[in-house]
Amino acid sequence: MTDDFKDLRDALRSPPAPDPAARAKAVALAMKNFDALQGSPAPPRPTPDRPSRTALNGVRAMLRTLTSRPALAATTSVAALCVGLIVTLPMLDAPLPVIPAVNVAPEPDRLLGESETTGAMPDGLVQERAEAPQPTAVAPSTAPALAPAPAPAMTKRQAVAPATRPLADAEAHAVIISNGTDDPAMQPADITEEFATAAPNPVSITAEQPVSTFSIDVDTASYSVVRSSLNAGQLPDPAAVRVEEMINYFPYAYPAPESAPGSGTEAFRATIGTMPTPWNPDTRLVHIALQGRLPAIADRPPLNLVFLIDTSGSMNEPNKLPLLKASLRLMLGQLRPEDQVAIVAYAGSAGTVLPPTAASEQGVILTALDDLAAGGSTAGAEGLALAYQVAQTMAVDGEVSRILLATDGDFNVGVSDPEGLEAYVARNRDTAYLSVIGFGRGNLDDAVMQSLAQSGNGTAAYIDTLNEAQKVLVDHLTGALFPIANDVKIQIEWNPAQVAEYRLIGYETRALAREDFNNDRIDAGEIGAGHQVTAIYEVTAPDSPALRNDPLRYGTAAATTGGDELGFLRLRSKAPGADASTLTETPIRATAATEDARFAAAIAGFGQLLTGSVYLNDWGWDQAIAMATESRGADPFGYRAEAVSLMRLAQSLSVQ
Repeated sequence: MTDDFKDLRDALRSPPAPDPAARAKAVALAMKNFDALQGSPAPPRPTPDRPSRTALNGVRAMLRTLTSRPALAATTSVAALCVGLIVTLPMLDAPLPVIPAVNVAPEPDRLLGESETTGAMPDGLVQERAEAPQPTAVAPSTAPALAPAPAPAMTKRQAVAPATRPLADAEAHAVIISNGTDDPAMQPADITEEFATAAPNPVSITAEQPVSTFSIDVDTASYSVVRSSLNAGQLPDPAAVRVEEMINYFPYAYPAPESAPGSGTEAFRATIGTMPTPWNPDTRLVHIALQGRLPAIADRPPLNLVFLIDTSGSMNEPNKLPLLKASLRLMLGQLRPEDQVAIVAYAGSAGTVLPPTAASEQGVILTALDDLAAGGSTAGAEGLALAYQVAQTMAVDGEVSRILLATDGDFNVGVSDPEGLEAYVARNRDTAYLSVIGFGRGNLDDAVMQSLAQSGNGTAAYIDTLNEAQKVLVDHLTGALFPIANDVKIQIEWNPAQVAEYRLIGYETRALAREDFNNDRIDAGEIGAGHQVTAIYEVTAPDSPALRNDPLRYGTAAATTGGDELGFLRLRSKAPGADASTLTETPIRATAATEDARFAAAIAGFGQLLTGSVYLNDWGWDQAIAMATESRGADPFGYRAEAVSLMRLAQSLSVQ
């Protein structure tokens, strides 16, 4: 066998030189036959040894779809193809020697298809290192003779880490053979992101529309998505920018309620301040802050937590399922022994990965978490139904049940009616509140995530780094899972004698009709223990040159009641579990704004710059950066310093 292989290799290296006389004779005979065949009606024969680019791409597609089980056979087939190419390509201009069929074992220390003389890869071939010597029968009569096809530079096949457990067919890892731009792992995925957005709030005329009503929002997903885009070297999609979520991302030193919990009206405290508008000296900003009652961690009830984890194929990226696992590991350390954890995973179908388990059994929980693998489609509706069933079995009077959905938002199985899914979540929020955490980019369905969190009385966040996981799942864990006020609504009646025009900055997706404020059947936002909510209005006085609307010729004279009040703030909220709301009222007067309010205003400007707001006049990045820097104040975790860095990055990207 060794001698046969040596003879074959020697023949390939030094093919016999053609006999000039024989070649001349063959050419003459060919010309004679050509003349004789002129005018023949028979179509020309196809050339089997020059397959089209389409054919080669078909082979590549076939190889990419192979699972790990036939991987060894695929490697053997590639070896056969490559040897066939080596046999035929160097000898196109020479008589083909008769080569007996032999069993050729590829050399394990050399890349298949590598040239003997230069080590370069022939065009159109896949560079693949042999896994192990495997005999492959090669004969001249059957080995395909492939002509070189133009192709980009080749890369070595990417190593695939071994699975920690046997994989089902739906989870089997695909064998990806890299061939440059044809490698799906190296190509950018189709961008299918959807964001919950609405047109920016317009300037309203107080005499015509004196009341502004909206639901509070403590979500922070938008800021993290903006950061993810900027750190990737791109300005964010304006639709991804929700200014109120950017403002509410940061912790502020708002005063907390002083009274003890009672009827529910002490769940939070309102603080109001006013300041000149940074981008328009002829208007003012009214800063409204709500501070939730600080959590009493030692007194909190036991927690029943269901992790609903997306393990579909779209989660098979480093910033998705692996980051998700690492993030939930951080959270487990914050639970108490009396808490319980269950894990439900969904892909092509849903299943319970971990039944309800005491949080003290961290080894069992971590093993179940580590064993999760991505594969299959996304049966989100089925996963939600199973999570609620598991939460129902864990429910005990006096305890709190919560579902934490971790996903990239790519629901593509079982969700033919998204509105029906939202209604299903709303019907089951008495069983368990649903919060949603997004991971990854490219197919992030922020719109679905936002709607599910709002319908489920939970919050929506986006985790792009482990530091963000620390902020969301560790620092804010208690507040996110233990609400102190439900269905919180804000309504402001502006005094037309003091405010001719007003504009709410952000909260476009949280707007409510005026009559919804007193309707306790209308769902609104929740405030968790220790949570804060910030809203900012830009208001214009009746005599200001900044008025954007001309007075009506036949309009009613502005009211003069209210004295120095700019407006009147009304808050409605329900205590957790209550059906009826309580009302709190506070007059709005001009009061000096704090340093926190100035920083919040700088972030409001940041968000509006990203969306190209028409209300900023000549105010730009330099002014936003300077204002944020000057009002940064106490910043123990560096969140505000990071915001300034992101502003500087956005400024650089905006001039490219």
